[in-house]
Amino acid sequence: MLMDTLRYELPPEGITLLGYIVRRMHKTEWLVKAAKMLEANETANTLEAVAMYAVASATSFGRAYYQPNFNNVGEAVSERDPFTGATVSAKLISSSPAYRITYSAEMSNNDIFEGAETILGTTIGLRGLGMPAPSNFTFRSKAYEAELKGTLTSELALSLFGNTKIRAYGSLDFSDSAGNNGHLDLNRQGYVTLRVNDKPAVTNALVRVIWLDEPKPAPQTI
Repeated sequence: MLMDTLRYELPPEGITLLGYIVRRMHKTEWLVKAAKMLEANETANTLEAVAMYAVASATSFGRAYYQPNFNNVGEAVSERDPFTGATVSAKLISSSPAYRITYSAEMSNNDIFEGAETILGTTIGLRGLGMPAPSNFTFRSKAYEAELKGTLTSELALSLFGNTKIRAYGSLDFSDSAGNNGHLDLNRQGYVTLRVNDKPAVTNALVRVIWLDEPKPAPQTI
Protein backbone atom coordinates (compact mmCIF):
# COMPACT_ATOMS: atom_id res chain seq x y z
CA MET A 1 0.00 0.00 0.00
CA LEU A 2 1.31 3.45 -0.88
CA MET A 3 0.78 6.12 1.75
CA ASP A 4 -0.19 9.70 0.86
CA THR A 5 2.43 11.92 2.57
CA LEU A 6 0.81 15.22 1.67
CA ARG A 7 -1.39 15.34 4.77
CA TYR A 8 1.87 15.90 6.68
CA GLU A 9 3.32 18.30 4.13
CA LEU A 10 0.03 20.24 3.87
CA PRO A 11 -1.38 20.04 7.42
CA PRO A 12 -5.01 21.02 8.14
CA GLU A 13 -3.95 24.16 10.02
CA GLY A 14 -2.28 25.58 6.91
CA ILE A 15 1.33 26.20 5.95
CA THR A 16 3.51 28.55 3.91
CA LEU A 17 5.34 27.61 0.73
CA LEU A 18 8.67 27.41 2.58
CA GLY A 19 7.09 25.40 5.38
CA TYR A 20 5.74 22.95 2.81
CA ILE A 21 9.16 22.64 1.17
CA VAL A 22 10.84 22.00 4.53
CA ARG A 23 8.33 19.26 5.35
CA ARG A 24 8.71 17.86 1.85
CA MET A 25 12.40 17.48 2.70
CA HIS A 26 11.70 15.53 5.88
CA LYS A 27 12.85 12.32 4.22
CA THR A 28 16.43 12.49 5.46
CA GLU A 29 16.43 8.78 6.29
CA TRP A 30 17.93 8.51 2.79
CA LEU A 31 20.91 10.61 3.96
CA VAL A 32 21.32 8.38 7.01
CA LYS A 33 21.50 5.44 4.60
CA ALA A 34 24.03 7.33 2.46
CA ALA A 35 26.26 7.85 5.50
CA LYS A 36 26.16 4.14 6.35
CA MET A 37 27.08 3.22 2.77
CA LEU A 38 29.96 5.70 2.83
CA GLU A 39 31.27 4.26 6.10
CA ALA A 40 31.41 0.89 4.35
CA ASN A 41 33.23 2.51 1.40
CA GLU A 42 30.33 1.63 -0.89
CA THR A 43 30.44 4.90 -2.78
CA ALA A 44 28.20 3.80 -5.67
CA ASN A 45 25.46 2.93 -3.18
CA THR A 46 26.13 6.22 -1.37
CA LEU A 47 25.50 8.12 -4.58
CA GLU A 48 22.33 6.12 -5.23
CA ALA A 49 20.95 6.99 -1.77
CA VAL A 50 21.82 10.67 -2.21
CA ALA A 51 20.09 10.71 -5.60
CA MET A 52 16.98 9.11 -4.11
CA TYR A 53 16.91 11.77 -1.40
CA ALA A 54 17.32 14.54 -3.96
CA VAL A 55 14.32 13.45 -6.01
CA ALA A 56 12.22 12.57 -2.95
CA SER A 57 12.92 15.87 -1.19
CA ALA A 58 12.03 17.90 -4.28
CA THR A 59 8.66 16.28 -5.06
CA SER A 60 5.29 15.36 -3.59
CA PHE A 61 2.64 12.82 -4.51
CA GLY A 62 -0.93 12.73 -3.25
CA ARG A 63 -4.00 14.86 -2.79
CA ALA A 64 -3.46 18.61 -3.18
CA TYR A 65 -5.49 19.78 -0.20
CA TYR A 66 -4.81 23.50 -0.76
CA GLN A 67 -2.22 25.95 -2.06
CA PRO A 68 0.33 27.04 0.57
CA ASN A 69 0.55 30.73 1.47
CA PHE A 70 3.34 32.60 -0.28
CA ASN A 71 6.33 33.90 1.67
CA ASN A 72 8.02 37.24 1.28
CA VAL A 73 11.40 37.40 -0.43
CA GLY A 74 14.15 36.92 2.15
CA GLU A 75 12.05 34.85 4.52
CA ALA A 76 13.38 31.51 5.76
CA VAL A 77 11.92 28.54 7.63
CA SER A 78 13.79 25.88 9.62
CA GLU A 79 12.49 22.71 11.28
CA ARG A 80 14.05 19.49 12.47
CA ASP A 81 13.12 16.25 10.73
CA PRO A 82 11.33 14.45 13.59
CA PHE A 83 12.65 11.05 12.48
CA THR A 84 16.37 11.90 12.20
CA GLY A 85 16.85 15.22 13.97
CA ALA A 86 18.34 16.78 10.83
CA THR A 87 18.00 20.55 10.64
CA VAL A 88 16.13 21.37 7.43
CA SER A 89 15.94 24.95 6.16
CA ALA A 90 14.52 26.75 3.12
CA LYS A 91 14.77 30.38 1.99
CA LEU A 92 12.98 32.35 -0.72
CA ILE A 93 15.65 34.21 -2.70
CA SER A 94 13.46 35.86 -5.34
CA SER A 95 9.89 35.83 -6.63
CA SER A 96 10.30 37.65 -9.96
CA PRO A 97 10.71 36.86 -12.78
CA ALA A 98 10.80 33.37 -11.25
CA TYR A 99 10.62 31.84 -7.77
CA ARG A 100 14.10 30.82 -6.62
CA ILE A 101 14.38 28.81 -3.44
CA THR A 102 17.46 27.48 -1.68
CA TYR A 103 17.44 24.79 0.99
CA SER A 104 19.62 22.55 3.10
CA ALA A 105 19.54 19.54 5.37
CA GLU A 106 22.26 19.37 8.04
CA MET A 107 22.72 15.97 9.62
CA SER A 108 23.87 15.28 13.18
CA ASN A 109 27.16 13.86 11.84
CA ASN A 110 27.82 17.16 10.00
CA ASP A 111 26.96 15.79 6.56
CA ILE A 112 25.15 18.47 4.57
CA PHE A 113 22.81 18.40 1.60
CA GLU A 114 22.15 21.69 -0.18
CA GLY A 115 20.01 22.55 -3.15
CA ALA A 116 18.31 25.26 -5.15
CA GLU A 117 15.35 25.27 -7.51
CA THR A 118 13.97 27.91 -9.82
CA ILE A 119 10.23 27.60 -10.49
CA LEU A 120 9.91 29.02 -13.99
CA GLY A 121 6.13 29.45 -14.01
CA THR A 122 3.09 27.38 -14.91
CA THR A 123 2.51 25.47 -18.11
CA ILE A 124 -0.89 24.18 -19.22
CA GLY A 125 -1.10 20.72 -20.75
CA LEU A 126 -3.52 17.89 -21.32
CA ARG A 127 -2.36 16.18 -18.11
CA GLY A 128 -2.57 19.21 -15.84
CA LEU A 129 -0.79 22.36 -14.72
CA GLY A 130 2.98 21.93 -14.70
CA MET A 131 5.60 23.89 -12.75
CA PRO A 132 9.03 23.00 -14.14
CA ALA A 133 11.92 23.69 -11.78
CA PRO A 134 15.53 23.39 -12.96
CA SER A 135 17.36 22.23 -9.84
CA ASN A 136 20.84 21.51 -8.57
CA PHE A 137 22.00 19.74 -5.42
CA THR A 138 25.21 18.93 -3.57
CA PHE A 139 25.96 16.48 -0.78
CA ARG A 140 29.14 16.69 1.30
CA SER A 141 30.47 14.26 3.87
CA LYS A 142 34.07 14.95 4.90
CA ALA A 143 36.13 14.43 1.72
CA TYR A 144 33.24 12.94 -0.25
CA GLU A 145 31.07 15.15 -2.46
CA ALA A 146 28.23 14.47 -4.88
CA GLU A 147 26.61 16.83 -7.39
CA LEU A 148 23.20 16.46 -9.02
CA LYS A 149 21.31 18.56 -11.54
CA GLY A 150 18.26 18.35 -13.76
CA THR A 151 14.67 19.51 -14.06
CA LEU A 152 11.83 18.23 -11.90
CA THR A 153 8.29 19.31 -12.76
CA SER A 154 5.53 19.40 -10.17
CA GLU A 155 2.12 18.91 -11.74
CA LEU A 156 -1.43 19.50 -10.57
CA ALA A 157 -3.74 16.89 -12.09
CA LEU A 158 -7.16 18.54 -12.00
CA SER A 159 -10.33 16.57 -11.30
CA LEU A 160 -13.96 17.31 -12.07
CA PHE A 161 -14.82 15.96 -8.62
CA GLY A 162 -12.54 18.31 -6.69
CA ASN A 163 -9.93 15.66 -5.83
CA THR A 164 -6.95 17.44 -7.40
CA LYS A 165 -3.68 15.51 -7.18
CA ILE A 166 -0.11 16.71 -7.07
CA ARG A 167 2.58 14.61 -8.66
CA ALA A 168 5.91 15.10 -10.39
CA TYR A 169 8.13 13.90 -13.17
CA GLY A 170 11.58 14.68 -14.54
CA SER A 171 15.19 13.54 -14.49
CA LEU A 172 18.52 14.14 -12.78
CA ASP A 173 22.14 13.49 -13.73
CA PHE A 174 24.68 13.03 -10.95
CA SER A 175 28.30 12.23 -10.16
CA ASP A 176 30.60 12.14 -7.17
CA SER A 177 34.21 12.64 -6.13
CA ALA A 178 34.79 8.87 -6.11
CA GLY A 179 34.34 8.68 -9.88
CA ASN A 180 30.77 7.34 -9.89
CA ASN A 181 28.07 8.79 -12.13
CA GLY A 182 24.46 8.07 -12.95
CA HIS A 183 21.04 9.15 -14.14
CA LEU A 184 17.48 8.82 -12.90
CA ASP A 185 14.05 9.30 -14.40
CA LEU A 186 10.90 9.94 -12.36
CA ASN A 187 7.47 9.25 -13.87
CA ARG A 188 4.05 10.56 -12.91
CA GLN A 189 3.18 7.33 -11.10
CA GLY A 190 5.93 7.98 -8.55
CA TYR A 191 8.47 5.44 -9.80
CA VAL A 192 12.17 6.23 -10.10
CA THR A 193 14.34 4.34 -12.59
CA LEU A 194 17.93 4.83 -11.52
CA ARG A 195 21.28 3.74 -12.93
CA VAL A 196 24.73 4.18 -11.35
CA ASN A 197 27.83 3.42 -13.44
CA ASP A 198 27.36 0.29 -15.52
CA LYS A 199 25.07 -1.44 -13.04
CA PRO A 200 21.65 -2.50 -14.36
CA ALA A 201 18.99 0.13 -13.86
CA VAL A 202 16.72 -0.36 -10.84
CA THR A 203 13.20 0.97 -10.27
CA ASN A 204 11.97 2.13 -6.86
CA ALA A 205 8.60 3.43 -5.72
CA LEU A 206 9.19 6.96 -4.48
CA VAL A 207 6.00 7.09 -2.43
CA ARG A 208 6.75 5.04 0.63
CA VAL A 209 4.79 3.08 3.21
CA ILE A 210 5.18 5.35 6.23
CA TRP A 211 3.20 6.55 9.23
CA LEU A 212 0.75 3.65 8.97
CA ASP A 213 0.69 2.78 12.67
CA GLU A 214 1.05 6.21 14.24
CA PRO A 215 1.14 9.84 13.13
CA LYS A 216 4.48 11.31 12.11
CA PRO A 217 5.93 13.21 15.10
CA ALA A 218 5.66 16.97 15.04
CA PRO A 219 8.82 18.70 13.79
CA GLN A 220 10.73 21.01 16.10
CA THR A 221 10.98 24.60 14.90
CA ILE A 222 14.52 25.94 15.11
